[in-house]
Amino acid sequence: MNPFADVQRRTLRTLRFAQVPGQAAVAGVVAVGALLARDLLHGSDRFAGSGAAAFTFGSAFLAVPLSAFMRRNGRRPGLMFAFGLGAIGALVAALGGQLRAFPLFLLGMLCFGGAQAATLQGRYVAADLATEHDRAKAIASVVVVGTLGAIFGPILAPLEKRVGVAIGLDEFIGPFLFASLFLLVSLTIISRSLRPDPLEVNGQLDPHAERVRPSQQVRISAAVIRNSTLAPLGLAAMVASQTAMVAVMTMTPSHMKDHGNADLSAYVIALHIAGMYAFAPFVGRFVTRIGQVRAVMVGAVVLGLGTVVSTLAGYVPALIFAGLFLLGIGWNIGLIAGSSMLTGSVPPDSRVEVQGTADLTMSFCGGLAAFASGFIKQAWGFHLLADAATLLAGVLLVVAFSYRGASYSTR
Repeated sequence: MNPFADVQRRTLRTLRFAQVPGQAAVAGVVAVGALLARDLLHGSDRFAGSGAAAFTFGSAFLAVPLSAFMRRNGRRPGLMFAFGLGAIGALVAALGGQLRAFPLFLLGMLCFGGAQAATLQGRYVAADLATEHDRAKAIASVVVVGTLGAIFGPILAPLEKRVGVAIGLDEFIGPFLFASLFLLVSLTIISRSLRPDPLEVNGQLDPHAERVRPSQQVRISAAVIRNSTLAPLGLAAMVASQTAMVAVMTMTPSHMKDHGNADLSAYVIALHIAGMYAFAPFVGRFVTRIGQVRAVMVGAVVLGLGTVVSTLAGYVPALIFAGLFLLGIGWNIGLIAGSSMLTGSVPPDSRVEVQGTADLTMSFCGGLAAFASGFIKQAWGFHLLADAATLLAGVLLVVAFSYRGASYSTR
């Protein structure tokens, strides 16, 4: 029996409403970000992933200070700040794109990482008041509703581009303006409805928590993770899934444009993001039923299958659709299983800080993958990029296999 059941229902409802416009903003920008970067670089792929890298690094660098801020002030003001920063970042990136100022575009994308940080933190907020048995399902119930925004974000991108062009802007600027608007909607929902604050209800809010440097918080959290039986695997699942997914997804629109399928790329990204989110309720129940370690193994297999199909796709758009869809599902399994495993295997009084460190690590590695993806594609081709992601999925499978029979060291 959950003593916080009523508050948990209200919290989950609020998070679901906020996730839809938040994910629409993120997905819409992802669908055109690499194309705008490539356009600003006069068609070069080498730094085309730098926009996605800046966005992901922004999310990474915000993760630890945001978690510390939430520990002292609550989830509500933390999410409001992150969504607001993302909205400002989208406007700055749009201005950079319109002025053909690549550094300004990168600065905007760095700030836009606040949107990703907010949507990622939503899964931890969902777990704050959940029982151990319901934790994976609670996370999944928030992840899944992002499907609506995540699918419609890329699908709306062509319309948003036309709206931008109609008011005199460059082709790729419109989706950034709409993204800013969507994030302000999410901010408003959190501001009005995330009451009472989950951390205040479960007793983890500490206004007098010691202020430590982010680097010190990372070291403390890393020690907590190392001392737990399952937390290292949970972190590895999140990091490997994010890195493999981001590397392949970032260069897919550019890869398709090379082969005359640029008009289909938004729909491929939409289907990919549907795979990332649409099956979350089933994944949550699946993780609960078979156990988190086995779920990570399954996620690694699906992730690897998606990258293999993407490699085999060649010039066949249908296989690109299938490969990116499987890639999204594999990421979904890895994220939900890894997040619930990490949350449940560390002490409650360290949980918020550990979550921030985990998101820092996951997003930073994703940012490196996004940045390197353009260089790898230009130097050796999209196929080698996908092969590297396949290898990473295989390593995760081997690591998870070694954890069979492990159980939580901390309840």
